[in-house]
Amino acid sequence: MSALRYHVAASSPASHEFEVQIQIPGEWVGDDLTLRLPAWIPGSYMVRDYARHVTSVDASCGAETLFVERIDKSSWRVGGLTEDASADVRIQLTVYAWDLSVRGAHLDQHHAYFNGACLFPEVVGWDGDIELQVATMPKLPEDAWVATAMRPVDVDVRGFGRYACADYDELLDHPVEIAQQTNIAFSVAGVPHRLIVRGGGAFDETQLARDCERIFATHHELLGTPADLDRYDVLAYAEVGTYGGLEHRWSTSLAIGVDDLPRSGAAHSASAYRKLLGLISHEYFHLWNVRRLKPAVFSPLDMSREVHTRLLWVFEGITSYYDDLALVRSGVISRKDYLQLLAQNLTRVWRTPGRLRQTLADSSFDAWTRFYKQDENAPNAIISYYAKGAAIALALDLTLRLKTEVTLDDVMRECWQRFYVDGNGMPEDGLESVVADLTGNALEGWFDRYIRGVDDPDFDALLVPFGVRWALRPSAGPTDTGGINLAKPVPSYLGLRVASGQTRVAAVIKDGPAQLAGLSAGDEIVAINGFEADSGRVERLLTQSSPGQSVALHVFRNARLLQLELVPEPAVSDTVVLMEQETLDDREATQRLAHWLAESPHV
Repeated sequence: MSALRYHVAASSPASHEFEVQIQIPGEWVGDDLTLRLPAWIPGSYMVRDYARHVTSVDASCGAETLFVERIDKSSWRVGGLTEDASADVRIQLTVYAWDLSVRGAHLDQHHAYFNGACLFPEVVGWDGDIELQVATMPKLPEDAWVATAMRPVDVDVRGFGRYACADYDELLDHPVEIAQQTNIAFSVAGVPHRLIVRGGGAFDETQLARDCERIFATHHELLGTPADLDRYDVLAYAEVGTYGGLEHRWSTSLAIGVDDLPRSGAAHSASAYRKLLGLISHEYFHLWNVRRLKPAVFSPLDMSREVHTRLLWVFEGITSYYDDLALVRSGVISRKDYLQLLAQNLTRVWRTPGRLRQTLADSSFDAWTRFYKQDENAPNAIISYYAKGAAIALALDLTLRLKTEVTLDDVMRECWQRFYVDGNGMPEDGLESVVADLTGNALEGWFDRYIRGVDDPDFDALLVPFGVRWALRPSAGPTDTGGINLAKPVPSYLGLRVASGQTRVAAVIKDGPAQLAGLSAGDEIVAINGFEADSGRVERLLTQSSPGQSVALHVFRNARLLQLELVPEPAVSDTVVLMEQETLDDREATQRLAHWLAESPHV
């Protein structure tokens, strides 16, 4: 039987609509057909209801028009088929595409980008081969070409033509970018790789490729090269103020800031470039951790509804630990830089009071409705399984190294072998059981405290044996992300968050001075001590207020003017600084630090 064929075209980029056609072999079709679009996309745990962007669905069989009816929010039934099913059934869809994110589809006169989850309904019951025809899009730039890790079957020099997928899941696992792009090729562990960048302008391609090679090689040395990894693409589009990524088995899709790329012969931000490398490292590590090794409840994956697991801290948090760790292990950044990155993440955790209310297990389970749908009370009520997950992964690694002969590296290798190579996914107690087996249960009670409980690890006690000093200091203001010592911390604490450059209250911290004064999220500060408030005056309020000296505020709330009195409290120490001890005479600590931060053999 011939393959199920999808066809995608864009005749009018100005309307931001893709035209999708599905050709279903007639000999396979029964009395009716069911089509179903995913409600969410793997790697982003929120129901997005992609079917809401479908503006029309039509069906035919030969010269016969078939009827199509919606049967739920994401599915259609195609009926009116005759007994003679010799002719193929054709489905035509029009899909609106104006979501410029790694999770969506976007089309304009400059480029076309899509994830299969946005455009291609599943033909329910089909389990054979699938082909995708990417039609030439003449209204895009003449030098636009197709970038995707999908396997080409018959394509032209610009990549337009036929591609093959083993099944529907693979069809959804290949994002596609069609644009003017920079293509940088290199090899890691014998696997061809491409860095494909749209919109970055002229940047230092050599440096980016060299650094990525070293980072990727470090990940391969940790877990080995997957048997089915025979190519890998990094698809990145550069815009102003963007950041994010979505993992796939043979590629990743990244949204990066234009200023994050390295520039030849010109100054660029070292911290911004480190952030970019951390993002690339994070998504690359996912080709092991989540795209192949995954929670057992994700096999098979139901993309019509939420699929809950308490393991997202393992798959995102541990990945967030290894992303920056790979930078220092590969030699791309220094130990000093790594400790600063580590301290900045710990600062994010320490500044979030929700860490003491929501466990990491619950943060993972509630991702669908709480983490991805945050409101103004989020800092008080929830914690990120990314940020705290990385912090707890650090604590687990250091604890293992101090108490046993096992490291987190050993645990991850065993998880890879047990739950991917030899298994069908990680059960909910999978990582915990591996730690218990490898250590003889030496960490009994640890997961109760830090995964199912809300205890803070004693990072000072954990880091000192590695020759690293932990310190907490007050913040120096809204732009202070931690990691280094600053001379002028703010003198007071207000428990108030205001969006940069604005006077509107973004969040109020539970039991802080702002909440005690009666401030609420959404309040617009219009006057401070009788003077009109602007963003500069609000920033001075946040950074220069004196403890105990009351401040008169006038705010608008729902068009009602309120007068409040805010009494700042002494500054709290919620900003983490980590520093390697400069005169470390402890030989054992020196060895521990070297083993932790340079474990990969080639470093």
